[in-house]
Amino acid sequence: MQVLPEEVWRPRAEAHARAVEQLTADRLARRVEGRTHPVDDFLWEYYNFRPAQLARWHPGAGTGLAEGHEREGWSGYLLDERGTAYLDVAGFVQRRGRTIGFVRDLLTATLSRPGRFGCFGLHEWAMVYRADAEEVRHDWPLRLGPEGTDAVVETHQVACSHFDAHRFFTPDATPRNTLTPSRETQLDLEQPGCLHAGMDVYKWCFKLAPAVPSDLTLDAFLLARDIRELDMRAAPYDLRSLGYEPVRIETADGKREYAEAQRAFTRRSNALRQRLLAVLHGLVAH
Repeated sequence: MQVLPEEVWRPRAEAHARAVEQLTADRLARRVEGRTHPVDDFLWEYYNFRPAQLARWHPGAGTGLAEGHEREGWSGYLLDERGTAYLDVAGFVQRRGRTIGFVRDLLTATLSRPGRFGCFGLHEWAMVYRADAEEVRHDWPLRLGPEGTDAVVETHQVACSHFDAHRFFTPDATPRNTLTPSRETQLDLEQPGCLHAGMDVYKWCFKLAPAVPSDLTLDAFLLARDIRELDMRAAPYDLRSLGYEPVRIETADGKREYAEAQRAFTRRSNALRQRLLAVLHGLVAH
């Protein structure tokens, strides 16, 4: 096991905490003021991982922290007689083995497939298709109005492969999807072009903390934040008052813009999947 001296790892932990503090300052201010944000709040409310949790720095398996006495009692950590804190790998794998196996299989399956770039973000449109005003998920005006929004769904092929997006479709939109994603078919359908699958890399990182190094988790968070911005810019809502210009996926130019962004996110998310897989293989091998 590599042991980091206190003068090495504490600055790293502090730098990580400062970076997270800067990224989450707006979120914390909004909570104090009672304001919401349709883009930034999603990562905290849907994924249910608090800023304070993200700010905790973890080196991952195989790295000890000299003079890490304060980590005694932290979930997943052990402290040896010299005061070195380190991940209890055997205990972690014993407790979280099923999750490790599932995530490893899911990432491997996703990486084995080419990305599909023809969905154009219609999942968000399907979530408000023929919905009453009180059923619309976000309290923002629809850019094309209810009838125009419904027309986009009706004149396009909806092909959502992600279960956790598909399950929020309205009852009228569900049968319009060319696929029937479910939790049971997730390993068969998940593909790297899907924006929600890209955001989920962040979920798998924090669900396997503290075994996943925090630099990887933070990189996954930054990717998820960027993906969420595109997700909502391509959605039917008018968010221009917040500074988000729409990606008009109902037009040919908008479709091209969306697909190009999808391809870039696929490259980023696949790189993170490979890094996370290396961590998981290392845990099992250890």
